[in-house]
Amino acid sequence: MRVLFIGDIVGSPGRQIVQDRLVDIVSQRQIDLVIANGENAASGFGITPRLADELLGMGIEVLTGGNHSWDRKEILEYLPHQPRLLRPGNFPEGVPGTGTYVGVAKNGTKFAVLNLQGRVFLTPIDDPFRKADAELAKLPADVAFVFVDMHAETTSEKMAMGWYLDGRVTAVVGTHTHVATADEHVLPQGTAYITDVGMTGPHGGVIGMDRDGIIKRFLDGLPARFEVASGDVQMNCVLIETDDAGERNAAGRLRARSIERLRLHID
Repeated sequence: MRVLFIGDIVGSPGRQIVQDRLVDIVSQRQIDLVIANGENAASGFGITPRLADELLGMGIEVLTGGNHSWDRKEILEYLPHQPRLLRPGNFPEGVPGTGTYVGVAKNGTKFAVLNLQGRVFLTPIDDPFRKADAELAKLPADVAFVFVDMHAETTSEKMAMGWYLDGRVTAVVGTHTHVATADEHVLPQGTAYITDVGMTGPHGGVIGMDRDGIIKRFLDGLPARFEVASGDVQMNCVLIETDDAGERNAAGRLRARSIERLRLHID
């Protein structure tokens, strides 16, 4: 089984490169399932119902979120009606939407996607580690592939989650910083891991935003309106492949055989 995860999609440049490149990469690499983080799809801050529908229509099966999931107020009414758009599952009870989705991939494999958010330097919401335990305990036994998007600020919190879930899920990938890390590997018990996938959007600025406004903010400390950058548009993603023999980990989920970083540009 081959699963593609696309890092944080930022603004219209990020959406455009997904539209331009996704069909080809799915065909060329024989992808069975596509997941993406979409919390920055609307001008870099949040996602709207229209943009969620647009991205899901491009061949993305599940969209994950993060701390910007709530930036567009219209998404609050949409979340309960679109289970394929996730928000971090460890927000308090009563928050619209869900952090877990269970579906069936193109090759017939039953999968689950879990979306969690860290607490270090972010809003101190519920414990993502214990939330992961609770969500995994509820999954049906026939869910073979379990994918976790750990949306967090610090390297240490994401790495800790990777080790905590090693042998219980197929993959733990980090999002949020918009800067890809070079530590992709398979942990000893068969869980694919990377600290941050990076972002899908314009790399000609500072983490997707126009660099002049960001630099000015650092210089004078005054509030500023940030605009999506332009130039050097990239699609940063990872390709996770499971063992051909269907080897399972201790929890009965598929073991990852490899995780590969991909960096695509607009043709």
